[in-house]
Amino acid sequence: MISNLPLFLLPVMTLFGALGSVFFKKFSLHRKIVTLLIGCMFYGLGALLNIYLLRELPYTVVMPANALTFIWALLLAKWVFKETIGMFKIAGVACIVSGLLLLIL
Repeated sequence: MISNLPLFLLPVMTLFGALGSVFFKKFSLHRKIVTLLIGCMFYGLGALLNIYLLRELPYTVVMPANALTFIWALLLAKWVFKETIGMFKIAGVACIVSGLLLLIL
């Protein structure tokens, strides 16, 4: 049986990776070193969580769950960068969520 903490940490891991990428993009636009450092912090924390989760959960759960990063990226692109989200992107997210549910449940 899988413990609740690692399952809770799966989306947190992917959120940290997505936040790291947001700060990397912001750095590429504004060249503020603090933004780059925050991006490295989030990305690094996501990587450390990934290592921990690979020890606690099956590989076939952790690695496909990395696809959650695409969902966070879509939401963050909308909220942070004001990008438009079309029906094809929403359909792609629905496919990702469906596939992850099949693997985890």
